[in-house]
Amino acid sequence: MNLEIKEVKTKRELRKFIKFNIELYKGNPYHVPTLIDEEMMTLSKDKNPSFEDCEAVYYLAYKNGKIAGRIAGIIVHRSNAIWKQKHARFGFVDFIDDDEVVDALFDAVTVWAKGKGMTALHGPLGFTDLDHEGMLIEGFDLPGTMATIYNYPYYPEQMARIGFRKDQDWKEYKIYIPEGVPEKHQRIGNIVKQKYGLKVMKFKKRKEIWPYADKIFKTLNEAYASLYGFTPLTQKQIEYYVNMYIPMLRLNLITIIVRESDDAVAGFGITLPNLTDAMRKAKGSLLPFGFIHLLKALYFKPKVVDLYLIGVLPEYRSKGVNTLLFNDLIPEYIRLGTEYAESNPELETNNAVQAQWVYFKREHHKTRRAFIKQI
Repeated sequence: MNLEIKEVKTKRELRKFIKFNIELYKGNPYHVPTLIDEEMMTLSKDKNPSFEDCEAVYYLAYKNGKIAGRIAGIIVHRSNAIWKQKHARFGFVDFIDDDEVVDALFDAVTVWAKGKGMTALHGPLGFTDLDHEGMLIEGFDLPGTMATIYNYPYYPEQMARIGFRKDQDWKEYKIYIPEGVPEKHQRIGNIVKQKYGLKVMKFKKRKEIWPYADKIFKTLNEAYASLYGFTPLTQKQIEYYVNMYIPMLRLNLITIIVRESDDAVAGFGITLPNLTDAMRKAKGSLLPFGFIHLLKALYFKPKVVDLYLIGVLPEYRSKGVNTLLFNDLIPEYIRLGTEYAESNPELETNNAVQAQWVYFKREHHKTRRAFIKQI
């Protein structure tokens, strides 16, 4: 046989699974390699706390003895319970443009999912909403970001060929930094602060943000609860992400809105310098020199920033609390000489998040999709 599907069972095989993505896109000017060790943690059952609730399987496709594709099958049981469905997810998917390879990969995951009693397969999705999700369907000639998937144009064509249809789309925007805070934003922000007893929190030392780290993720759970496929993070997952992400944050690009009466986090905006070029130079590894590229990108003046996580408690939604975030962050972007922000994926049905850009010059430049197929 010139085509073989192998289940990944060892750490060595898992590393091959992760590195295939980097090898497939070697030399591609738009792809952003992930950090191999970080992916190893995400996909390892003894490292990622998501496995307390999830099942997963990983497959590699070999053609003529060479890796030609990869795919993960994931079942998030709490998600199925919340959304009252029996869905398996596919994710971490890459393949050469070969019908036989694509068929074999998706057949393997379908057999596995049906064996677990699932009735549909959808993705690309990960274990949580903080994993990469959504297949690129527009914007193939633009650089990706650290938070998103890049894929070749033939990927969605293959999905259509094997019978998958659209389940949900995300839009991405290039949002140009204005010369100053819009006057209406300033006015609304002042009213909102006084009316709801809110204050803006900034941090100069990393130890100052740690008491709010847990609160931020709990606010995220409430803010994102109604969004497509979202499953609230458990306490162990929160601790996992806090330890992973807080050390790399740039404090002047973080804004937290707290309620003065009880110090609860009413909203947060976590932005980062765009790390696309640095991640590309790192080539999947912090050593020997990858960490230098990342440190430079994190602490020099960024031309581009990524709007990584933004959330507001539902009780303050559509009441102007988000203006407090941008009233604080825009002057910082201007000071740094930032030209524009990457919104990263926003659900096309999430009118509230897209409405917050109405006062800014913006450009819809990328679209990505979650596909679904009954099995």
